[in-house]
Amino acid sequence: MDNVRETSAWVASRSSHVLVDAAGIEKVVSTIESIPKVEWDFEGIHYFDNGPLTVQYLLVLDALNFCFWPDKDLNYDDLASGLKAALQNDKSAFDADRLQKYTGPQLRELLRWPRPLPLEDERVRLLHEVGIELERNFEGKASNLVECCGKSAMNLVALVARHFPGFRDHTVYKGRQVFLYKRAQIFAADLWGAFRGHGYGEFEDIGSLTIMADYIVPAVLRQLGVLKFSPTLASTIEARGEIGPGTEEEVELRACSVHAVEKMRELISVKSGRQVLSVELDLWLWASGVQSASLQHHRTLSIYY
Repeated sequence: MDNVRETSAWVASRSSHVLVDAAGIEKVVSTIESIPKVEWDFEGIHYFDNGPLTVQYLLVLDALNFCFWPDKDLNYDDLASGLKAALQNDKSAFDADRLQKYTGPQLRELLRWPRPLPLEDERVRLLHEVGIELERNFEGKASNLVECCGKSAMNLVALVARHFPGFRDHTVYKGRQVFLYKRAQIFAADLWGAFRGHGYGEFEDIGSLTIMADYIVPAVLRQLGVLKFSPTLASTIEARGEIGPGTEEEVELRACSVHAVEKMRELISVKSGRQVLSVELDLWLWASGVQSASLQHHRTLSIYY
């Protein structure tokens, strides 16, 4: 994940719309006695059977884990719990051959959602992509994909990005390619959290993962005073205006969040004398954000988050 860290730092050093505030980081870290431990399934919304079907569920979940905000009633919990219920009702629902055939209305029925999903055609396309590639290279099983990574989260992210184009979360900023890989990283993080670091979730380099740059974490970091936004960007967000994918503002929001949390992690590690994982910080920040009714986040139509 060095590419994610290095290119995010590069963006942060040239950012004109988002500022990583070193004083804000020090202030926040000074108030943290320890990072609150947030259980991976603290809401009880995920499928888990301690076996390969859970891995299949998580890959499908993370293939679809993006862009809920256009439907004010839809959120991640609806996706996770809807897929859980579908799998409990029919254990073959996520078989590779079936993933290749879902239509928009069928996906809605699977999730028990009463109207078209945001970016529904893209969600269906990505389901098909997962099914096709699992069948072509992994005998239809996401667990075989995970077993190929040699207990390395970094290898798993690379494998996912190599085999599934829909997970290739990178862009170009001021002439340089920037890597973020939110959904590929969250697949590794979800496995680690679900299996509690054992079995399919055992990764010897879990510390290699960064945060998963989405639209919740930047807003939480702004609330904490870690990120500062330009007046123009702040007014766009507060007016619920859309920010185009790949624009300087959008890339800076995500990359500066990654860089800021890396700086927080380093400072907390120095202060506490122990290694702090970015995935732990990510879950803590995200859980804080989704429970804040007043949180104002940016709005970008994207398949990556």
